[in-house]
Amino acid sequence: MTDYIWEIRNPDGAAMGLEFAVGRSGAHAVMLAHALPERADITVRDDEGRLVASGKDLRGVEPTPIARLSVADGALTRENIWPLEADLGSPVILAGGEIGILTAWWNADDHRAWRWSIELSNHI
Repeated sequence: MTDYIWEIRNPDGAAMGLEFAVGRSGAHAVMLAHALPERADITVRDDEGRLVASGKDLRGVEPTPIARLSVADGALTRENIWPLEADLGSPVILAGGEIGILTAWWNADDHRAWRWSIELSNHI
């Protein structure tokens, strides 16, 4: 089974940008991401180093704590979201590269408060 390596960079930091996260997961077409920078450059490679998908200058329209990253036909898209029940069970990457599974999500109707939990494992 092929793994994916998710490389997320903030192009606004330092002279050449700053690494936000590098993480390994199974070959998921959707990855949730917590607290992405306003802009992100993202590359997904397989475990042989071959390019699966990439996206440059990906921005979320609305600031939210979670973004949905989707891989399709060599392209990568970003949508900032407030997770729904359908998102439970999805992988989520954190700053630094740790990847877990979203197990619970709640947010206030006015989006001023939210609470969530993930499950961490050595293979997602």
